[in-house]
Amino acid sequence: MMKTIGVLTSGGDAPGMNAAIRAVVRTAIYNDMKVIGIRRGYNGLIYGDLREMNIASVGDIIHRGGTILHTDRSDEFKTPEGMKKARNIIEIFGIEGVVVLGGDGSFRGALDLSRMGVPTIGIPCTIDNDINCTDYTIGFDTATNTVVDAINKIRDTVTSHQRANVIEVMGRGRGDIALYTGVAGGAEHIIMPEVPFDINDLCKRLIQGKDRGKRSHIIMLAESMFDVNELCKEIEEKTGIETRATVLGHIQRGGSPTVADRILASRMGYHAVQLLKEGIGNRIVCIRNNQIVDCDIEEGLAMQKGFDEELYEMSKVLSI
Repeated sequence: MMKTIGVLTSGGDAPGMNAAIRAVVRTAIYNDMKVIGIRRGYNGLIYGDLREMNIASVGDIIHRGGTILHTDRSDEFKTPEGMKKARNIIEIFGIEGVVVLGGDGSFRGALDLSRMGVPTIGIPCTIDNDINCTDYTIGFDTATNTVVDAINKIRDTVTSHQRANVIEVMGRGRGDIALYTGVAGGAEHIIMPEVPFDINDLCKRLIQGKDRGKRSHIIMLAESMFDVNELCKEIEEKTGIETRATVLGHIQRGGSPTVADRILASRMGYHAVQLLKEGIGNRIVCIRNNQIVDCDIEEGLAMQKGFDEELYEMSKVLSI
């Protein structure tokens, strides 16, 4: 059985990362394993920014957003020289396996570690929900709740002024945040990369809503699709409805994780250590049909997952 494992967080932070770190550390210690916390992601592994963790290290963190290990993106780790430095640190500190918390870029680093002979387990932590081998990623539920809270507040003011508001949310090329929050927040339209966008259809729906006395209009927009201010200008010109933009930005990444994210993080962290305990590496921990499973990292990264078309079609029906 392994005696020493490392844990790091990489890429964008997500609510629930700390809960996952806590689960990894406590499960490992329960199994008589030593845990080395690696700070600043793969850069910390390259430059030896490490510290041993104990029960007290992860006390009072399950409710905290962000990551106590801090995070970073490392271009150096992608080079042969960077990987050699990381391998040296792993050998010096006697690390026999690593748990990596992050998204697809982080898992590509985990795959490199596995290919170097270091058993590595990935735990999907990203608000974008864009890891295709798992139904949900840690942080997605918290981020969507944050967005819905913002929608509720924005609707109050747009109703008072009889306006439309385009709310831009994160997603990094995926529309799950826009879709789920659009349904939960009662948006009139959802603009997401998986679905062709027709501005005339949007404007027609807004005008029809206005004609029947509707006093507020919420449009959800996944980031990087359009310039949100230009879109608002075009909507206003076509409909005559005053239209404002709200870019929620990094507020979606922060905050105390929801119950769902705390439990998911705890389950995944526990499962990751169980795998390393058995000497198993090169896996991503996933949740499918509410069951915690795992899959090969390379296969997981190559998987394709369509968006929830039924949910999108339902959103159009419920927003008439």
